[in-house]
Amino acid sequence: MIVEHFPDRTILVEGKEYLYFGGTAYLGLPTNASFQNTLAQSIVKWGSFYGSSRNSNVKLSVFEKAESLFAKQIGTEHCVTTSSGALAGKLVLENLSKHDRAFYHYPKTHPSILNNKSLSLFVEGSLHPDLLNNISEAIVITVDAVLALEVEPTAFGFLNSISSQKKITLVVDESHSLGIVGKGGEGIFNTISNEKLTRKIIIASLGKALGISGGIIASDKSFIASIKKDDLFISSSCANPAYLEAHIRSQELIRGQRKKLEENLNFLFKDLELSSIFKWNKNYPVIYCENEGVYNELYRNGIIITNFRYPNYRGAMNRIVITANHTQDDLKKLKRALSSFEGC
Repeated sequence: MIVEHFPDRTILVEGKEYLYFGGTAYLGLPTNASFQNTLAQSIVKWGSFYGSSRNSNVKLSVFEKAESLFAKQIGTEHCVTTSSGALAGKLVLENLSKHDRAFYHYPKTHPSILNNKSLSLFVEGSLHPDLLNNISEAIVITVDAVLALEVEPTAFGFLNSISSQKKITLVVDESHSLGIVGKGGEGIFNTISNEKLTRKIIIASLGKALGISGGIIASDKSFIASIKKDDLFISSSCANPAYLEAHIRSQELIRGQRKKLEENLNFLFKDLELSSIFKWNKNYPVIYCENEGVYNELYRNGIIITNFRYPNYRGAMNRIVITANHTQDDLKKLKRALSSFEGC
């Protein structure tokens, strides 16, 4: 369906208004009037876009301010912003590929961090046999913090079973966790700990919960320094400075929106009994279902959700997204509709 306005808690389709429980704007920032006003003021200060290289002789102060803020919030040594989350993933993979390492990926890892020679982390339900031998080598493991069609953060217990002879670089995509997972929305970076890890790197799109264009790479200072020297980074356009300025100036608003989202989740999931066809977590703003009839049934009830075929998954994905902007009346209607499903 083609729409003429950005959808918020409602969406207008062919002149008819529906409740909208789709997208990825978990904190409801893209349509928040206060955030939009801050963004408009930031555009006046920094222009609509800055197309120059970060290595240009003219440097904008907002980049280091934003990157210092992200690093502090995530709990990592350093951070660098990019024009997109996809570019962040490409930069990290190309950097790591310059060295002689074997790549492995968790099942259904996002394509942005999937090396074309990567091996599956698991073979028939067990760790890849090459991860269990006593050959001393450096390896890279890529994984999503929260996988598509999942509502719980990925468990990293598998690291304990990998041979102690492996020196592991772990690359985690936090696009769907940054801003909403963790006490302060910091994601899962600092919850991952294992003595075999020689380096942790996160990449993320800022266009999900945080509602701005761009991406980030966060890790130790040495790795971020090497990214900044990369030819692709030097020759790429930077993140939009106006959006970074708006993010810096909106920290109180973001905390408030996170609180609203938490209240909405508590309201929705209180006493809610869902059919086993649904996958949900009371602390995460997404309900998944692979039943093909769910989309049409919700549509008939005046509710539109996200529905499309996601890479690496069979069939269409039904993704029901709760945001900070939904009202209790919206949630009551969704609750009634979801409660009517009895099974496949």
